[in-house]
Amino acid sequence: MPRSSQPGRSVSARLFDVLFAFGPGRSQLTLAELTRATGLPHATVRRLALELLDAGALDRAADGAFSVGMRLWQLGTLAPLSVPLRTAALPFMDDLHTALRQHVQLAVLDGSEAVLVERLSAGNAVDVVSRIGGRLPLHCSGVGKVLLAHAGPELVEQVIAQGLPAYTERTVTDRARLRTMLAECRETGVAVVREETTPGVDSVATRVLNADGEVVAALSVVVGSGSVDLRAIRPAVIASGLAVSRRLGWHRPAGVR
Repeated sequence: MPRSSQPGRSVSARLFDVLFAFGPGRSQLTLAELTRATGLPHATVRRLALELLDAGALDRAADGAFSVGMRLWQLGTLAPLSVPLRTAALPFMDDLHTALRQHVQLAVLDGSEAVLVERLSAGNAVDVVSRIGGRLPLHCSGVGKVLLAHAGPELVEQVIAQGLPAYTERTVTDRARLRTMLAECRETGVAVVREETTPGVDSVATRVLNADGEVVAALSVVVGSGSVDLRAIRPAVIASGLAVSRRLGWHRPAGVR
């Protein structure tokens, strides 16, 4: 729902309203679209958008539509988690991508959703709607289940209480079954999802740990249903997740195989 104009709100808050109107599927917005998305007066949106344009935070196309500017994108790449995580993960994601020629994704937890911070894709890979910066549900995506399983019981109960919408006929919406799947994921570190988020799309995901043994991300391979034996690619996905974890400083506990 668009925000109201709320005259008492600060200028900086309104600037953020304009910036946060952009997102996956909304990479280019006209002034009219920005006005509808923010709920701010048209004149206010125009003034703020032009200020952001002058600062390099927004760019403007020949047709007048605005998009996120290069300076803002560069600033976003400096986020403390994404820099070392992406740097550590990319070589191993590239190896998976080269070997399997499928989508390889890296996601982190943001609130009650998973956010993709990196993705490598092949031209002949299955068509998916997710993209870098896009969000995926925790209860029915591969990366989402890995992140949810390791996020703690409070978030699990919150996600369940909010409802488990069915994205396909195969989405797990039964609370007890989901809890069982999350418990298995905590035990194995792996989640296998078959057509739960998108029809005809499966995924295998695994956890990425930091030096303290905390799960900070999830790594997945996304394939067309039936195109690849998920059991065959599972070891490669797990190995890549462990390799990224080691790059982040994780060490296998003594006596654990």
